[in-house]
Amino acid sequence: MTTKIKIVAVGDILMWGKQIAAAKKNGGYSFRSMFQEVRPYLRGADLTIGNLETTFSGREKQYQQKNPKTGYPMFNCPDELAKTLKATGFDVLTTANNHCMDRGVRGLKRTLQVLDRHGFAHTGTYRKKEDSRKFLIKNVKGIRVGILAYTYGTNYISVPKSKPWLVNRIKLEKIRSDLRRLRKKADVTIVALHFGQEFRRYPTDKQKRLVKAVLKAGADVILGCHPHVLQPIVWKNRQFAIYSLGNFISARMRDNLQTESGVILNLTIKKEDNGETYVSGFDYIPTWTQKWSKNGKASYRVLPVKKFLRHPDSHISAKDRDTLKQVWNNTTAHLKGHAR
Repeated sequence: MTTKIKIVAVGDILMWGKQIAAAKKNGGYSFRSMFQEVRPYLRGADLTIGNLETTFSGREKQYQQKNPKTGYPMFNCPDELAKTLKATGFDVLTTANNHCMDRGVRGLKRTLQVLDRHGFAHTGTYRKKEDSRKFLIKNVKGIRVGILAYTYGTNYISVPKSKPWLVNRIKLEKIRSDLRRLRKKADVTIVALHFGQEFRRYPTDKQKRLVKAVLKAGADVILGCHPHVLQPIVWKNRQFAIYSLGNFISARMRDNLQTESGVILNLTIKKEDNGETYVSGFDYIPTWTQKWSKNGKASYRVLPVKKFLRHPDSHISAKDRDTLKQVWNNTTAHLKGHAR
């Protein structure tokens, strides 16, 4: 009997200081309204994956800080976000990205503790050496889904030389070795790569070479993140890759509308009677992070573009409708068909 499952994946989950300030409520934080409109799409999947591009390092007066050496932002977020992401439908969060060391080893480990407490599966960063040797495999309706995650770097924040296993780095030989071992245990393999150049809409030659090599090594799916804008899709020989899923949620970066754009990617995975498992189809839902104000206070929310073009609510202005049209056109022209 053939088995089919739907896997949903989204890109970078970013929480800038202004977004966290918008979530402040009654002495705590509430992020629920930010994800309310996309919750049905994420909860409706058999498995939902996102890239957590912040840390849960504990309460701070200032969650977004600046690295004095590099000038790069350093992220942390109230724990309430974890509870909301779970309620929104996320099952797996990848944690290997350039911000995973933003509060050092302590912050990295505490982030994983918070994820464990809220029932997330996660991969890419680890508390113990033995944890780094274990694979994340989710059994979804009898299909074993293996997930790996790697990052190009950690924003020049050093990982202790005695503990290189804390963060999975992009090293082709390691990825090949991991895939060889994982393919013996999983029916389908997903590799999350945090790579590429920020704000660039097309992959670099280096990205193309890596994706080609990782697909050749046996990955069924590659999920790219980091550029903060969408990059193209490759679907060939029953293998799927997207170079960048864009930002799932973010404040606007560098006054670039495309940094507010992303997709909810829907992958159909099919397992035949003979055990052969592959990507049998895909589509995507273009999204836009809207910023709007009520009584002088900013609010943010992720919107499914097509739905809000057809049925705008009271928070959608004429300008917002134009923006939704622009996001739809930008996204569908860039990623081609399969939009809904």
